[in-house]
Amino acid sequence: MSNLIINGLLQSRNPLLTFRRFRGKINIQRPRPPHYERARVLEVIKPYYKKPDFNAPCIDAERAKEMKSKLDNPYETIIAREARNWFEHSNLVAFVHVNSIKQEDMFKAQVALHRHNVSVKVYGKPIMRKAVADTRFEAILPLFEAKTAIIFSPEVQKIKQVLSVLKKTPQLVLMGGIVEGRLLSKNEFMAYATMPDITTVRAQFAAVLDSVGGKIVGDLQCHQSQLVNLLDAYAKTNSKPSEASPAGEKVDS
Repeated sequence: MSNLIINGLLQSRNPLLTFRRFRGKINIQRPRPPHYERARVLEVIKPYYKKPDFNAPCIDAERAKEMKSKLDNPYETIIAREARNWFEHSNLVAFVHVNSIKQEDMFKAQVALHRHNVSVKVYGKPIMRKAVADTRFEAILPLFEAKTAIIFSPEVQKIKQVLSVLKKTPQLVLMGGIVEGRLLSKNEFMAYATMPDITTVRAQFAAVLDSVGGKIVGDLQCHQSQLVNLLDAYAKTNSKPSEASPAGEKVDS
């Protein structure tokens, strides 16, 4: 029984038929033409691609740029006017690069600056381009390639408070600033914070001028004073012998 199963059922046999899809070898480089009806359908549904013009990507980019420049957003114009107003009426402006920061930490920094009457604004590059166009602040546009916050204050004396808040918030990196209409780098901005205020400097300058004036007056009167003292001393020495001679004559008599 086992031999029957092994020899009869489990023995492999070669198939009687061999199926072939094509009679010959398929030529990929020169395929056979399709059937007439199929060829008609393929010709109808064949896609048509427009031949691109010379330097077409650059031309399309220029056209898109022109169309974008022609479209004027009135809301951006209003915000740009507001930003320019901040620049015109602020004596202290600081540009801060905003790294990855939680909104809670950003809000705490804004509150700390608001306590010192300092405002924080964030504008995009298109708005800043409109705001500072044809003004003396046009040189700050390269600072807005990434997210940048602007700190405004009408008082220059708040520069120490601004640096103190930025020191406590490392995610805000100082890049530069504008002090009384003059653009300063980061080092110049920090050096300006160590300088005394204008009132103290004026008082020191007035004291220096007063001391210099007193020294000049003293130098001019020095020779006259010495001459007067010498003449006075000479007069006193000449008067002593004249007083002593009459007294001697009385004694002799």
